Order: sequence, then structure tokens, then C-alpha cells
Amino acid sequence: MATPIALRVLEGHARAYRHTWRGTTIGALVRPALFLTAIGVGLGTLVDDRAGTADALAAPTYLAWFAPGLLAASLMQAGSADGMFPVMAGMRWVGTYRSAINSPVRPRDLFLGNLLWSVARIAVIGLAFVMIAAAFGAIPLGRGLLAVLPAALNGVVTTAAISAFVVTRDSPQVLAGMNRFLILPMFLFSGTFFPVEQLPDTVQPVVLIIPLWHGVELTRALALSSDPALPWGWHLGVIAAVGLVGVLVGSRLFTGRLRR
Repeated sequence: MATPIALRVLEGHARAYRHTWRGTTIGALVRPALFLTAIGVGLGTLVDDRAGTADALAAPTYLAWFAPGLLAASLMQAGSADGMFPVMAGMRWVGTYRSAINSPVRPRDLFLGNLLWSVARIAVIGLAFVMIAAAFGAIPLGRGLLAVLPAALNGVVTTAAISAFVVTRDSPQVLAGMNRFLILPMFLFSGTFFPVEQLPDTVQPVVLIIPLWHGVELTRALALSSDPALPWGWHLGVIAAVGLVGVLVGSRLFTGRLRR
């Protein structure tokens, strides 16, 4: 549960964001528009033509299928960024975390305040994405707003898990490695661009433990008013389990590192 001091940490993030919102807002608006245009519309036209008219009548267009997956993947990337660079900056580059705990802010408050800020930032990015996708005709606005919920939850879970790991690292080189060997593979192979059934049989079971795949399935189910691959409880259970571990472990690791 968020403490009053954690809310003060959230307020600090919001005050600092007043000076940086332009750069992040432009990226949040331009990136989904480019992806939806190049892949959803451009590549999607070829996919729909290849599918044939008979199948196309019974199935959503590629743009409509792709957009919810991209929403979940984009918020996962936003959550990973919140868990990487600000944490490394606070611990190593700028050292603001050490200064903060010399005030009434405890390491646990710092961790929870960071998560609250990630919730707010991810929610805004998700809403912006849905409005752009609705303008493209990819997602009905009402269902798109519902679809933001599991996508944002998955993004915040990612923030918690990655923050817990990054706070223990001393070298910034780990961030490049995580982007290359963790975030990018999840982005590409969690059902965002194509169904995971098209992956080799030996790889498909691995997908079941990736939180992003579960987030993609739930986001797509709400956006398309369809059923996810597994029961809702399974998908939510995996995401919740990763989030719970991330919060508990992250809180302890923040305390351990900053109380040294």
C-alpha cells in the first residue's frame, strides 16, 4: 500500500516532469502512429490480401489484430524504461536516491513512489495510443479504453520487476544487455506481430511464462471482444504473480542497497 511519503515521491516526479514532458509526449504520439502506418496499414494490407476474402470476412483485419498487441508491447517498453534509466540514474549517475533517504523518505517509499509515477505515465501513454489507434480505425474507442487496463497493468509489473534487478547493478552496461536480450525478444515474440502458434513447437511453451504474452492476450481480447488463449484467471495470475514478486523483492532490494 502506498504511504503518504510515497505520494510525495510521486509528486516530485510530477514536478520534474513539467520540464521534460514535451520530449516524452512527442515520442508517445509519434511512435504508435509510425508503427500503425508502416506495419498495421502497410504490411497489414499484404497480410489481408494473402488471407483471402473468405477468411477475411470472419476474422479481423491485420490492423485491428495488431493494434492491441502493439498497445500492450508499447506499455511494456514504457514500463521497462521506467525501471531502467531512472533507477540507474538515481543510484549511480546522479545519486538522487542517496540524497532522498537522508530525508524522511525511506527506500521502500522511494520504490513505491517510482511505481506510482510509472502507473501515471503508462496510463497517459496508453490513452494517447488508443486515441491514435481509434483515429486509424484500428480499435473502437470504448473497447480501446478497456484494453488499456491489462496493458497498463503489464507495463507496471515490468517496471517493478526490472527496478528490482537494476537497483542491484553497478554497471550501466547491463541496460543495453537487458534491452537487447530481454525487452526486444519479448517485444518481437510475444504475439505482438504474429500468433505465437507460428513459432517452433519447442519455443511455444517458453511463451507461456512471459508476462507480455499474457498481457497481449488480455488486451487483444478486450479490444476485439474475443476470448484469450487461456482462461482469464491464468493470464491475470501470471501477471499478478510477477508483479507481486517484483514489488516484494524490489522493496527489499531498495532497502538493502540504500541502507549500506
